[in-house]
Amino acid sequence: MKKSLYILVLFVLLASMVLSGCAKKGSASNEIAVIVKTTNSSFWQNVQTGATDAQTELQAKNPKLTVTFLGPQSESNINEEIAMVENAVDRGVKAIVLAPSDTTALQPAVKKAKDAGIPVIIIDSKLDGDASQYVSFLATDNKGAGEACAKAMIDAIKAKTGSDTGKIAVMSYVAGVGSEVGRVGGFKDYIAANSHLEIVTTQYSNADMPTALNQTTDVLTANPDLVGIFGANEPTAIGMGQAIKNLGLSGKIVAIGFDGAAQLQAFVRDGTLQAIAVQSSYNMGYMGVKYAYDVAFDKKTIPAYVDTAFLMVTQENIDSQEAKNVLY
Repeated sequence: MKKSLYILVLFVLLASMVLSGCAKKGSASNEIAVIVKTTNSSFWQNVQTGATDAQTELQAKNPKLTVTFLGPQSESNINEEIAMVENAVDRGVKAIVLAPSDTTALQPAVKKAKDAGIPVIIIDSKLDGDASQYVSFLATDNKGAGEACAKAMIDAIKAKTGSDTGKIAVMSYVAGVGSEVGRVGGFKDYIAANSHLEIVTTQYSNADMPTALNQTTDVLTANPDLVGIFGANEPTAIGMGQAIKNLGLSGKIVAIGFDGAAQLQAFVRDGTLQAIAVQSSYNMGYMGVKYAYDVAFDKKTIPAYVDTAFLMVTQENIDSQEAKNVLY
């Protein structure tokens, strides 16, 4: 009798441990965690809008589904984002949608998620290393978008000056982040291969608008002969545009921006910026959550890469339906 009771107790304890382990693997969770580079930007807030809309649709078949949205105050707070991913793994979420703020620093956290049986969808910026650690990558073709910005700059400078010569500057954001490497790299390579323009400086704002404003003011003041300038993400391009306006250079220098916030749209309309490359940030959030649900809940196979597209927006097409679909 005592032996039978001992075996029963042992069985109950083992079953409890197995069930506990399953819970940690996220099997009983109904949470999809969306973790982005920062919540302090309208670009990422538009990602949140897409994620929320996907949640609303999916709750029709899974009322218990929750989609959480987190991000550091700044894109340079890489350790904070790592901690958010690790915390999501520790609480056993069902899936993670992640915009990594660094191409390598997030790798261990993503591996931790995979080891815990939690699928990860990467959005916006590529993660280096073993691609089998995550199930899909959803992003703009950043290299192609950078090339499109370079082409727009060359064309505008030729139209303005009659040649493709002169000095230009690049106002970038966080050095080494996946989207920046592709975007600014594509821009620079296209400029070098298709024009005689000289890039005299590349500045990094850490995706902080006031920093970009100050940096651009300094660059324009130190280089009064610049013929063009490129702002490579939303806060950087906003700071760049404001510096151009403050110095009375709107329309006097060719300026190309990136992303589609209201301030950037206003700069296009008044001629401060000649064009902006606008990503579908909404699609990154919407499709990210939908694909995460497909994998984690419905056990579907999804594409390894999804191009979420971009549009070059100018004064000529800013009021088109195509532009309205991506501007925010």
